Amino acid sequence: MGVSGFFGRMNITNIDLDIEVPGEIYAQADFPLSVKLINRRKFFPAFLIEVRVRDNKILFPFVGAGEEAVKYLNTGFHQRGRYTLENIHIRSVFPFNFFIRFRKLHNVAGIMVFPCAKKGELWGRYEKEVVMKGERGTDKTGHEGEIVSFRNYIQGDPLKYVYWKATAKTGELKTKELSSPAHQPVIIDFDGIHMKDTEEKISCVTYAILKLLRQGIPVGLKINGGLFKADLGTSHKIRMLRELALYGKT
Repeated sequence: MGVSGFFGRMNITNIDLDIEVPGEIYAQADFPLSVKLINRRKFFPAFLIEVRVRDNKILFPFVGAGEEAVKYLNTGFHQRGRYTLENIHIRSVFPFNFFIRFRKLHNVAGIMVFPCAKKGELWGRYEKEVVMKGERGTDKTGHEGEIVSFRNYIQGDPLKYVYWKATAKTGELKTKELSSPAHQPVIIDFDGIHMKDTEEKISCVTYAILKLLRQGIPVGLKINGGLFKADLGTSHKIRMLRELALYGKT
């Protein structure tokens, strides 16, 4: 009993956990939670360490002294909002399975859960708006828009982009530089959307934002009297989804 107690307590001391979550988590969708077990002891390995997170458990059979191991478990949240992982602890039956020893760990950083994305009827409205607005040219050069300028031909340029009119005037082969097409921005007026079910509206707007951004269409959002100007990029998307995730929550 004494030997069991000594080695059992030692087995769960100087053990740390590093828990990482994905950058984007959506309600009603499981996501992989990365659990890294770190053995900070210099000489004593860790045996049969069980980690419990939100009623899920994973087992680390062996982690050498000064080493670490990573495993993944699937978990999820049913509703949108801000969460904190709680009730994280490690436990072990080492060495003789006489007792189960456990140690509770501190809470990890908060987790933001974005609304689940649902297509719904709302998407059809914005799909039509995109078709009606069409594309506009930008100052960036590409291969689809209108002529911005021309330059000397470089070997390998497609022949269909040779600017024959400029070539005839200068006596040298010239290549067209065309404007790159860009979609007209779409502004989603959340407060102006009339749907009885607020959660359904939030989910439909979330779907529209994700879908439009994937198509390279700048998206803006009017909500709670404020405005997120139309833009692209991950950070812009996260700001809008965060606003939707916390909508109506204290």
